[in-house]
Amino acid sequence: MPTTVNAYGAVSATDPLEPLTIERRDLGPHDVLITIDYAGICHSDIHTVRGEWGQIDYPQVVGHEIVGHVAAIGSEVTTHQVGDRVGVGCESGSCGECEQCAKGEEVYCLRGNIQTYGGVDVDGTITQGGYSQATVVHERFVLRVPESLPIEQVAPLLCAGVTLFSPLRHWNAGPGTKVAIIGMGGLGHVGVKLAHALGAEVTVLSRTLAKQEDGLRFGADHYYATSVPETFQKLDSEFDLILSTVSDGIDYNDYVGLLAVNGTLVLLGAPTEPVQVDAMALLAHRRSIAGSANGGIKVTQEMLDFCAEHHILPETELIGADQINEAYERVVSSDVRYRFVIDTSTLA
Repeated sequence: MPTTVNAYGAVSATDPLEPLTIERRDLGPHDVLITIDYAGICHSDIHTVRGEWGQIDYPQVVGHEIVGHVAAIGSEVTTHQVGDRVGVGCESGSCGECEQCAKGEEVYCLRGNIQTYGGVDVDGTITQGGYSQATVVHERFVLRVPESLPIEQVAPLLCAGVTLFSPLRHWNAGPGTKVAIIGMGGLGHVGVKLAHALGAEVTVLSRTLAKQEDGLRFGADHYYATSVPETFQKLDSEFDLILSTVSDGIDYNDYVGLLAVNGTLVLLGAPTEPVQVDAMALLAHRRSIAGSANGGIKVTQEMLDFCAEHHILPETELIGADQINEAYERVVSSDVRYRFVIDTSTLA
């Protein structure tokens, strides 16, 4: 029989989130039942429930930054045991057979992956996310959380962490490379820590210097305000890799000009308007613009292990379920340093 659990979710695009009960599917032979301890709040959650990324089905429970413990396993599960510390990120299923899945890049599944919320699950129901007491996920998508990481701070790594780690790895950030990160928010601050630990020379490009002290403390070598026109002149042709964690209010031509020969600007935020750049600025210096999603299971596990090895954690603020709506407003107004994490025991 399905498992009924308490949750906190949206019933419309305009109403505040509220307490709900949802059903988790029966445990299949390769499934893992996870008791959720903590769930991170991502700005994507807010865009989704408010219908800003398109129409969705309600009620909808969001949350794709999930950590907890294994409560039960299916009869053929071999990768996890009851009691294990585990996590679930943005995807909770894929075809498992295509070229990308075979490489551990399930996020780029050629047949379409199953999003942890707002997707179509294997039983045909709409997937419900981590603002809940428990979830059922195929073992392939259950990640091991290293014991050395404080579990109450881990959740944002399952989205923010891998979203930055994946492109840093793909474009070979490390000693001898100059990396710039646009934005010092929930994504950017983790990116600074990761890029620094990888050995790159790290620069933060933020609208103002308001978070400069934090940025330098997290490992940035340099910090510049993009609201100052001289910044773009001083940093012309400077960077091998630029990671953009913001989605709006950017003239991408300004940032393309900061790329060195063979440099790449990677979009991690989702712009609401088409990206327009001067082609000659790309051609003249063999520059590139690319995009990157969060990351497959292989690189996500690598990221968690890397964070354990280098003692990297997001900066978090722990809240109860009754504070979620207030937290949403604070995220929208950038009034958080730097990620909210929900204590899901407050859903009981």
